[in-house]
Amino acid sequence: MLDDLDDIHPLFHGAPSTTEFKKLRKRIIRNVREAIEQYGMVERGAKWLVCLSGGKDSYTMLAALYELKWRGMLPVELVACNLDQGQPGFPATVLPEFLERMQVPHRIEYQDTYSIVMDKVPQGRTFCALCSRLRRGNLYRIAREEGCTAVVLGHHRDDILETFFMNLFHGGRLATMPPKLVNEEGDLFVYRPLAHVAEEDCERFARAMNYPIIPCDLCGSQDGLQRQQVKQILDGWEKNSPGRRQVMFKALTNIRPSHMMDPKLFDFLGLSLTERPETKPNAENSIEIPKLR
Repeated sequence: MLDDLDDIHPLFHGAPSTTEFKKLRKRIIRNVREAIEQYGMVERGAKWLVCLSGGKDSYTMLAALYELKWRGMLPVELVACNLDQGQPGFPATVLPEFLERMQVPHRIEYQDTYSIVMDKVPQGRTFCALCSRLRRGNLYRIAREEGCTAVVLGHHRDDILETFFMNLFHGGRLATMPPKLVNEEGDLFVYRPLAHVAEEDCERFARAMNYPIIPCDLCGSQDGLQRQQVKQILDGWEKNSPGRRQVMFKALTNIRPSHMMDPKLFDFLGLSLTERPETKPNAENSIEIPKLR
């Protein structure tokens, strides 16, 4: 059982023994397992590159995946990877020391994408798009070099919701980050096993476990980001109607193309009326139509 303390992975050593934390931990692991099964992420004998930024989300993901693997529920090889992007003041020793202590196979890669972003992005513009593109390209390369079949990212339920509304408000499309996709080259899967996990649960879990969280000072230092604006809107909705986030997330899994407006997804032009069967008039229900004079 998940409550046993003698056989857990080192990532769970020192876990709080409170009932509240045990419930939190079980909920996270259950949600991760559900996403993995629902979207068919497991291929026996596969190898995953688990991307670790040092934030609360990626720590939670790493712990959950290792718990499932420890329990025999995830028959894949896991390799943690941190991409040091050369941000000034980045504590380069924190993650290697943590992963060594946790007995997690890992690779630390240094690529100074920070200088490229600062050079290419005009003053006042957000860094996220270029930074993400450069990071993703490097992670794909590392995955290939490590013989991995999938790149595993720590985006959670709230990230997926925020991306949906950013596309809705600013992109003019209904789209978000899917739990599973194939990269453009067609040689790697991209998985998001935290797709069903709430950001609040990641925050509570990582803090309770006292993982060494590293903030992102590159993107987080910019005010007025579109994502932050969307996040504030969602926070307001959640405050006024608790549970609203989960309802909206459920809607992303319950789409009816025939009730939307995209002719590429539903053949509106091909719609036709079905011929109604002939019926004999019923004297009790029939309506007499006056004749024209």
